[in-house]
Amino acid sequence: MLLAIDCGNTNTVFAVYDGDTKFREWRAASKSGRTADEMGVWLIQLMALKGLRPESITEAIIASVVPAAVYDLRLLCHTYFSAPPLVIGDPDVDLGLRVLVDRPEEVGADRLVNTVAAHTTYKGPLIVIDFGTATTFDVVDADGNYCGGVIAPGVNLSLEALHMAAAQLPRVAIGRPRSVIGKGTVSAMRSGIYLGYVSMIEGLTARIQQEFGAAMTVVATGGLASLFTEATDVIHHLDNDLTLRGLLQIHRRNAAQRTHTRSDHGSVHMT
Repeated sequence: MLLAIDCGNTNTVFAVYDGDTKFREWRAASKSGRTADEMGVWLIQLMALKGLRPESITEAIIASVVPAAVYDLRLLCHTYFSAPPLVIGDPDVDLGLRVLVDRPEEVGADRLVNTVAAHTTYKGPLIVIDFGTATTFDVVDADGNYCGGVIAPGVNLSLEALHMAAAQLPRVAIGRPRSVIGKGTVSAMRSGIYLGYVSMIEGLTARIQQEFGAAMTVVATGGLASLFTEATDVIHHLDNDLTLRGLLQIHRRNAAQRTHTRSDHGSVHMT
């Protein structure tokens, strides 16, 4: 079985795949300083509740946008599962795409993994919107190459900043407002955040397509994607498993290459 780990700024997702089937998924807060032992004890207990033993995990892959977490995630895979992981961003990991930006090393691992999964599933030029700690818009050409994108503050980050910077503005839960014009502070804040983000989605997708020069399929993923997908018709697909599926596809690609390499090295040529 494969352990796929998606470490974001807010949450870390651990998913176990049996072939192409996701067996189970668990989510934890991405707390700074959490050790491999802490994660190992927590994860193995949850796996045991589903009848899954550590030795069932034979392979692992990691995508992390938190550099400080990578060491302990590697150690977790080595120590508790005896499964040396592939890590997105390592030079020996083949993603099967080109990163067509000025500084490829700066592109977040999750954005590249999303690119792989989106291209495999939807084809054509794409815009992938990921509603995470930041809201990102990633541009994928028809060949599956990463062409750049846009980074905006995430919805919850914007709400927290508004509360912290303005003494009279409370914390509010994100939700679809009943009307655009708020009749009170809370309703006005909800309208501004929610409909402001809808307007940003619609405006940025239109501008990206105009600059790219072609109509594009828009795919949404991330924790709040469903909340905004229902409010606009510019999003064509909601795909909450995009990142994990991309990790599965990248692992499969690299595993096949390793098998092919071993086969080549082990072959005997006779004359």
